[in-house]
Amino acid sequence: MPRPYSIPRQYSIADARNSLPALIHSVENGAPVELTRRGRPVAVLLSRSEYQKLKRGKSDLWEAIQEFRQSTDLEDLDVDAVYAGVRDPSPGREPEL
Repeated sequence: MPRPYSIPRQYSIADARNSLPALIHSVENGAPVELTRRGRPVAVLLSRSEYQKLKRGKSDLWEAIQEFRQSTDLEDLDVDAVYAGVRDPSPGREPEL
């Protein structure tokens, strides 16, 4: 599971050029890198999978439900155990008619 972003590490463009293979490896492992020019941020280096997520944008609720159903075996969730004892089994009060 991807971890939430923290403040990205910063490198000047010149420093990044000298250590590009190591930066690429770091980015592939989920650590974005911010590139600066004269101390000002100008670009962010991130993994292709993170880029695809940003490019795709947010899915609507139905798409999220479908993705959840495809990625999760509902039999393994044991929903009955999760909600056991939550609902009050009493019949409730008598309605006034």
